[in-house]
Amino acid sequence: MENKFDTQFLIEGHDLDEDAIHDGILNSAKGDCLLVVGDEDVVKVHYHTDTPWKMLEYAATQGDIHTIIIENMERQSNGLHG
Repeated sequence: MENKFDTQFLIEGHDLDEDAIHDGILNSAKGDCLLVVGDEDVVKVHYHTDTPWKMLEYAATQGDIHTIIIENMERQSNGLHG
């Protein structure tokens, strides 16, 4: 399975730019189904990737990251805990 990690987290900061964060994540990690929504203070990110650590590393440069969820969709599709 390609892009097996369903990765979600929040970025909290000041003057956050959804479009810049969107592009930064695309440039930091290959994947699909990217959603970046929020405002200047909090942005929620959802992305399917094989390298969630790369996108988290980038996101940490934008503000405080928290509420991090990384689920292995390959394990879930096999009936196992993700």
